Amino acid sequence: MALHNDFRRDWLTNPRAEFLSGLAVALALIPEAIGFSIIAGVDPRVGLYASFSIAVIIAMVGGRPGMISAATAAVAVLVVPLVRDHGVEYLFAATILMGIFQGVAALLRLDLLMRFVSRSVITGFVNALAILIFVAQLPQLTGEAMTLTTYAMVAAGLVIIYGLPRLTTAVPSPLVAIVLLAAVSIGFRIDVFTVGDMGKLPDSVPWFHWPEVPLTWETLRIIAPYSLAMAAVGLLESLLTASIVDDMTETRSDKRRETWGQGLANFVTGFIGGMGGCAMIGQSVINIKSGGRRRLSTFVAGVMLLVLIVALGPWVAQIPMPALVAVMIFVSVSTFRWKSFSETLHHPWPSNVVMIATVVMVVATHDLSIGVLTGVLLSGIFFAWKVRELLTIETRIEGSTRRYVVGGQIFFASVDRLYEAMEFNEAAVDTVIIDVHAAHFWDISATGMLDKIVLRLRREGKAVEVIGLNQASATLVDKYGEHQKPFASLGMVGH
Repeated sequence: MALHNDFRRDWLTNPRAEFLSGLAVALALIPEAIGFSIIAGVDPRVGLYASFSIAVIIAMVGGRPGMISAATAAVAVLVVPLVRDHGVEYLFAATILMGIFQGVAALLRLDLLMRFVSRSVITGFVNALAILIFVAQLPQLTGEAMTLTTYAMVAAGLVIIYGLPRLTTAVPSPLVAIVLLAAVSIGFRIDVFTVGDMGKLPDSVPWFHWPEVPLTWETLRIIAPYSLAMAAVGLLESLLTASIVDDMTETRSDKRRETWGQGLANFVTGFIGGMGGCAMIGQSVINIKSGGRRRLSTFVAGVMLLVLIVALGPWVAQIPMPALVAVMIFVSVSTFRWKSFSETLHHPWPSNVVMIATVVMVVATHDLSIGVLTGVLLSGIFFAWKVRELLTIETRIEGSTRRYVVGGQIFFASVDRLYEAMEFNEAAVDTVIIDVHAAHFWDISATGMLDKIVLRLRREGKAVEVIGLNQASATLVDKYGEHQKPFASLGMVGH
């Protein structure tokens, strides 16, 4: 019964809106897939077949309904040296291995690492992608394409996209903009760049293709580094995009299932002559904004992409690029989190630094993984520093005894403060009590520092007691400490 309900929800809910939304995405996918193929140095059909295959498979097995996955620039840029030095067949083999690596990642539950990506990193990721989407449209607005006609068509497209929803939402405005501008361009023979100018569209459907590479360890040595990088970047972008779509739709997704799905989609795609891919935030935004929420819209996007390029190729080739540029500018504007400007005024400065650093690194390198890893690293550093500052150390002398009362978290970033608070070589003191009932020891850096302090004080001839270790801290000290074994001490453990 639950399976039946899931099927009805994902495939039969509002089919008209889902179909139209998927069609709009399919039209926007065509120039993107061709462009990514050009980046990778392969025939356009490699990117187009990949977009078809990945979208259809992920629609059925992915964990985030409504999200669009296809060939992407993030993966394409990684394989340029592989294609250049070894040929396209090695790319197909690397894509298959990429899928296997992603399947292993799902088995190891690496999707749980998303819990360490802060909100500031996600905001920076979104803003950086919005900037990159806009920058990617500039070649269609500059150089030979910089004509009054081009700008007029882009402006007209934006007017339709933003204006039509004020009148009706029955049909996705991006789809209407593409169809109307294509009709005007074809009908009046307007001289602008078209989809056909980007590359030759295939005229046949993909078939099973075994990569023509030798099955040797040498082949594995060549493709494995590329496959690992593709798998990591693909999962990173897919899981972050899934989180963003979760927020946009106010629903939850299954990140582990999405990881499995991405692996299966790329594994199969390698066997039909396609390149690797992952989730696409731009096309996902188009889908969500056009009314697509379920698996049907993603499935339609993949199927209609193949239908359009194979059955309607000559017509699709005449679609004016300014129409698609208008759609992508709309996506860029919709994706960017404009509220982040005002949030910087009242958010903590470390959060702002993390967000800005993520944006700068992604835009500067065009590498999403570098930007996100930079943000995650900075988030970790700022968090460790904040927790470090929460450590409190009070000390007083009671006759010939010095007592330290320690509170807070003792770990690698705070152990220096503990050591600096200690008084050594005190002639009037013969006993030192270190009370840690309000503290917690987290790692071997903490136990190592406790050893260092205790052993130094004992070398000075002082009697040292460590009291108040909680159960977890005592276990850690007992396992890694050298100065004493808490469970064999005077019964002062676990207070």
